[in-house]
This record gives sequence, structure tokens and C-alpha cells, in this order.
Amino acid sequence: MKEKLDRLREALTSTVIGSEDAAFHLLAALIGGGHVLIQGAPGIGKTTLAKTLARLIDGSFRRIQFTPDLLPSDILGYSVFNQGSGGFEFVNGPVFSNLVLADEINRTSPRIQSALLECMNEGQVSIDGVTRPLAAPFLVIATQNNRYAAGTFPLPEPQLDRFLLSIEMTLPDAAHQADILKWHASGGGSNGSGPERVVAAAEVCEWQRTVKRLPVSDPVCRYIVALCEGVRTHPGLRNGVSARASIALMRAAQAFACLRGHEAVFPDDVKSAAAPVLAHRLTPADDEPGLTPELPRRGRVVAVLGELLEEVAVP
Repeated sequence: MKEKLDRLREALTSTVIGSEDAAFHLLAALIGGGHVLIQGAPGIGKTTLAKTLARLIDGSFRRIQFTPDLLPSDILGYSVFNQGSGGFEFVNGPVFSNLVLADEINRTSPRIQSALLECMNEGQVSIDGVTRPLAAPFLVIATQNNRYAAGTFPLPEPQLDRFLLSIEMTLPDAAHQADILKWHASGGGSNGSGPERVVAAAEVCEWQRTVKRLPVSDPVCRYIVALCEGVRTHPGLRNGVSARASIALMRAAQAFACLRGHEAVFPDDVKSAAAPVLAHRLTPADDEPGLTPELPRRGRVVAVLGELLEEVAVP
């Protein structure tokens, strides 16, 4: 498992140069059985990173380009009347795939975004009184432009709470930018051949079961609870976090520990997972809804989380 995860990470970072942290977090979401929100400015590789992971997994992949005129049926599917059989037949939507790329998810209205709530939380779709299970594994990778707000809609808090973690992608440093130019100058990515598949979808399901079985001691559980309680009572934060967020922090810590080769979850794994898991769920106390850009908002939340990690004692 560790060997294949290392190969996946190497393939991701070689395709999207300078994305070492983002690739680590994306794989943590994959084996942790959760969904991931990739945030960042346009043109820094958010979509490419998600598409590369899809090519590395031998499973079904669909991309949904979120636009203002999108309908719920464009995501979930719809029923059509078959004259030959004299009945209605259901046509599967893009969510009936192992990996779904929700590209620029904040470019459609919250009403359409909410079509993903049941899918992401329960792995099923209920339409016309019939509940249909989704494929396993099921992973939603959503990308969001967090710099330019024109033509975008904020993601509702219930939607944000469904993401296991969020990834903040930034412009690489000058050295990595030079490597990107050299890669493209040599024809990288222009021949249409992507990286070879590394793992089957069924094996990913086994990885997820392995991560869930990774031991979490009582002191680590109490440490996670203490961190979440600190978030709920901190004067610098407006909203607290749900019980789902506490579970997400534990699952992400298990995934981080697994990627690092640990035999159990340690407090350092929890500390590393805290910002990716909690930052997108929180807003600063002095935030002005609709007026504060996402980028500085996240920075202030991460700063508060850093203070909490220093203050909350490890049991």
C-alpha cells in the first residue's frame, strides 16, 4: 500500500510541479474516504491535479463544469419515457462515477450546489422516490477560485461541511516556475499520453478500510475533542464546528498517519490535519459576509488555528 501511494504521489507532483503539499492532502482525502475542495487562483494546476489523480486510478471519471445555467438533473440524472417499453427509464448523471471533478463549483447557485449534499454525505441519490447507490469508492474533487469573486456564489456552510478537507494551492516559487516552463518547452503533456494507471478502484476501497482500522488512542481522541472545543469557544472565530468536523479531523489524521507509515495516529498527525480539515468550515469573528475575499479570510482562520495548536495541551 505504501509503495503504491508513493507512486501516486510521485506521479501527481511530476505532472503538477510544485504541488507536493497539495498532492499529499489529495491522497489523504482519497484514502480517508472523504471529499476535497481545492482552492486557489486561476491557472495554478487545480484542475490538472484532479484529472491526473483520475487517470492514475482504474475507475470511472466524470467532469462537471459548473456554470450559472446548470440544472440538478445535469449532475444527478433524470428519467425519460421509453415508448418501446411504455415506462420511464433513469439516465445516470455524472455523479455515478468513482471520481467526480466539480470544476469551479462556486460558479453555480447554492441551489444547484446542494444537489451534491446527499451524494457526498450518504453515497446515494434519491430521485422520483427511488434511492440509487453510487459507485465505491466515490470521491468528489471540487475546485474553487478564491481570488476573484465576479460571477461566483459562496458555498453554503452545509456544503462546506461535507468536504473532508480543503487544499490551498498557491503560485510556485521562481525555481518551480522555471521547471514548469522547461517541462512544457520539452513537450511535456502535449502528446496526449497521461501517466499509467497505478491502482484499481477496488484496491482503493481496501485502502479506505485499512485507514479506518488504524488505531486512535483515548488521549488522541481527547486531544481532537479539546481542539474542536477550543475552536467553538475562541473569540476570534464566529462559527464553531459540528460533530462531523470532529470525525473528519480524526479520519484525516488517520490518513495522514497512514501516508507517513505510522502504525497509529499521533498528536502530530492531528496537528498537521487541523488546518486542512477546519479552515474551510470557519470564518473570522470580524468577517463581513459577501465583502471579505476568501483568500485573506482563510489566512486569518489558519492563524487562529495555529494559536490554538500552541495553547491546547497534548494529553
